[in-house]
Amino acid sequence: MENYASSSTAATDKLLTVLKTHGPQTTAELGQVLGTTSENARQQLGRLAAEGLVEARARSRGVGRPAQVWHLTEAAHARFPDAHAELAVQLIRSIGETLGRDALDALIAARRDDALAHYMAELRDVVAVKDRVAGIAAIRSREGYMADWWEEADGTLLLVENHCPICAAATADQGFCRAELDLFQRVLGDDVPVRRIEHILDDRRRCAYRIAPAPV
Repeated sequence: MENYASSSTAATDKLLTVLKTHGPQTTAELGQVLGTTSENARQQLGRLAAEGLVEARARSRGVGRPAQVWHLTEAAHARFPDAHAELAVQLIRSIGETLGRDALDALIAARRDDALAHYMAELRDVVAVKDRVAGIAAIRSREGYMADWWEEADGTLLLVENHCPICAAATADQGFCRAELDLFQRVLGDDVPVRRIEHILDDRRRCAYRIAPAPV
């Protein structure tokens, strides 16, 4: 079983590397590059598709049926080394040290304002607080926060983020966390108190926000 698992992992890594370095490929092309049969490549691709690592898209060939071409998903891209988090931390520290605290605060505020404009535009026709919280959760999930929300028995709303895609930046400067709390408050309105009750940077599993019911 250990030999099978090791072989399976090696085959997965090799196939993903081929798609990363050669770009989208058909099943036959992948089989040729991997030195195996198309059927074997198809079986591996089916397994990776079930794991959410690859997806098939149709590509027109001009004549005849479109070809099925395999692409890496975002989840697959995330398996490869990425230094963007380290770069972000370096830039944040450099701005603070070189240009000063005010410059860094202005940068964080500009990021918040851009997000606020986007959120307000998307939720412009949404009035009820509960629906706006649901809208925020949907937007945040698209941004990679794996967000969810629900209503407690007392009418309090909870907005939960199970992942933080900017964790490295937030660790370098918690101004990003304060800005995100301020973002939620501005989207929901000053009459709807928003409080962070769990924080990933406090070694919690997630970030969670308690949103009080809007006053009647």
